[in-house]
Amino acid sequence: MEKTFQYVDYLWDEEKAASYGDDQVALFLYRSNILGADLRITNYGGGNTSCKTIEKDPLTNEDVEVMWVKGSGGDIGTLTREGIAGLYTERLRNLKNVYKGIEDEDRMVGLFNHCIYDLNSKAPSIDTPLHGLLPFKHIDHLHPDALIAVAAAKDSEKVTKEIWGDTMGWVPWQRPGFDLGLQLEKCLKENPGIKGIVLGSHGLFTWGDTSYECYVNSLEVIEQASEYIAKKVKEKGEVFGGQKIKSLSPAKRKDKAAELMPMLRGLASSENQMIGHFTDSDTVLQYINSNDLERLAPMGTSCPDHFLRTKIQPLILKLDASEDLSNTEEVLKKLNPAFDQYRKEYKEYYENCKHDNSPAMRDPNPVIIIYPGVGMFSFAKNKQTARVASEFYVNAINVMRGAEAISEYTSLPRQEAFDIEYWLLEEAKLQRMPAEKLLSRRVAIVTGAGGGIGKAIADKLVAEGANVVLTDVNEENLKEAVATYKRDQVDGVICDVTREESIVEAYKKANLAFGGVDMVIHSAGLAISKPLEETTQKDWDLLQDVLVKGQFLMAQKGVEIMKKQGLGGDIVNIASKNGLVAGPNNVGYGTAKAAQQHMTRLLAAELGGDHIRVNTVNPDGVIVGSKIWEGEWAEGRAKAYGITVDELPAHYAKRNLLNEIIYPDDIAQAVFCLTGCLTKSTGNIINVDGGMANAFVR
Repeated sequence: MEKTFQYVDYLWDEEKAASYGDDQVALFLYRSNILGADLRITNYGGGNTSCKTIEKDPLTNEDVEVMWVKGSGGDIGTLTREGIAGLYTERLRNLKNVYKGIEDEDRMVGLFNHCIYDLNSKAPSIDTPLHGLLPFKHIDHLHPDALIAVAAAKDSEKVTKEIWGDTMGWVPWQRPGFDLGLQLEKCLKENPGIKGIVLGSHGLFTWGDTSYECYVNSLEVIEQASEYIAKKVKEKGEVFGGQKIKSLSPAKRKDKAAELMPMLRGLASSENQMIGHFTDSDTVLQYINSNDLERLAPMGTSCPDHFLRTKIQPLILKLDASEDLSNTEEVLKKLNPAFDQYRKEYKEYYENCKHDNSPAMRDPNPVIIIYPGVGMFSFAKNKQTARVASEFYVNAINVMRGAEAISEYTSLPRQEAFDIEYWLLEEAKLQRMPAEKLLSRRVAIVTGAGGGIGKAIADKLVAEGANVVLTDVNEENLKEAVATYKRDQVDGVICDVTREESIVEAYKKANLAFGGVDMVIHSAGLAISKPLEETTQKDWDLLQDVLVKGQFLMAQKGVEIMKKQGLGGDIVNIASKNGLVAGPNNVGYGTAKAAQQHMTRLLAAELGGDHIRVNTVNPDGVIVGSKIWEGEWAEGRAKAYGITVDELPAHYAKRNLLNEIIYPDDIAQAVFCLTGCLTKSTGNIINVDGGMANAFVR
């Protein structure tokens, strides 16, 4: 029977669950996924779940209990069979015989491998013994905002008792590891019959005999905590000490954020280039505009899952929401000291807390940046990480609000936080992460990306790790193109490159989506092939507007952003062999392409001092998959060469030195070469034409 909850989503589908039959592992994975679908319950990568089953030992053929648990670095919302570890439960429990105390925690993680049952297991996480030392068939370890608010309240143990009486246990804060598993085991022994345990400053453990019972138990406990906090908030009457400043309107917040983000991105990238994210949700605004912001924010977050992704505390900007940000130099004069101070304090935190064997200090720049009246920015190595950091800080805001309503919010002592952040096991997890791709941490905007060459370029840049904003004048084509990519790495915006205001909006979207722009790829184009006497002024103006004016405006507005960032950049213009070679029936198109090529050289000469490199790719005969060959251009070129349209691909392939057909992917490879490999090349032309001697530039 479906249950009703006010503060969490009940997502259990009986028909779907029944389809798994008695497969307890499948049901545990199903439970995990629907729990992870609700950010109020746990965030991306947060928490872990498990189940225990009876299996045949492959060596003895005897029945043994096996625990299946989320592996290290996984996410319960997307957990699959490949992301779990299977361990002999009894062997895991026998590790109590060799455990030597807190100082032995790191060694114990290595011993988990001696307990592996399933040889295809994901690496077991540090939380493995917390599940293994409890006897229940199904267990959830979650980080719900409401529960962490209870756990982070000054009188957490008392509040736990007030909400649940004798039905819930409580253990004080302790770093995750084998000893915390022993503490859970002890708590259960001393409080038989409890339905869960609150971990001080950390989270929640709940359980059940079946996956469904475990799921409902988790929801009910979270619902009860949420109801309690809602009542306390109502009694208190105001949140975070009330409102101190008023927010700008939604449109003005977006404008202000888009204007500021490239400057913030540049400053946050002083050691490693970062990708940005912006949010101005009601939850965020209530917190950042409050009287208590200056008191609460420096305290830092309480839950380890939070501060591992957000850093221990945010940077609060000392900018007025209505302040004019158009003068980059003046704004940076105000921002630079704030970033310098943040880095200085982070270094002091590291120096004061480090141990002899601590890993080297990581990037001291802020991850979370707060602009009262406007919103919250986050910066990380990629869009997903930046977005998730933002989501985790929203969780932290919810925790602070709840704890303050209950009594008083408390955070972890700095040394405890450091010991988590710079834990050697955490460092080992970071070292196991796959190497970043060549264009990771970079943002590209590609015009004409709804199909053809532009889409191929976007595909290649995405494949090499770049974040890409696709633009096109055709909304249907753009939607279809954007739909081919996964979340986070790509965004799309309608853009008419002949209109300055349209280009400004496209860059605004890029700033809000990723924090700025590093690569401008002007691929939007069209082709008109007519003799001089048949070329109309409309034809001429259209070619000049799309190819030349569009390139000029894209470069002009893009360079403004690149200079704000101070990170250099790339501009690659897709021109044509026809800009170098004189041919019949081509006066409008060839002239425009020649203008594109020379503008590239002029900009390369002008922008080199800012480390902005400007280059050209010249395609020729890209017939297969190219949009411009779908219209009158193909007929015009066929007429010029005295052949049929169907004969064009063979004609173009035969006339180049390599006798090769040129595809959109070949142009994309050239763009990647210029942006990812030839990092000391500017003012150059790369011909991608199979070899046309009359187009050789030297």
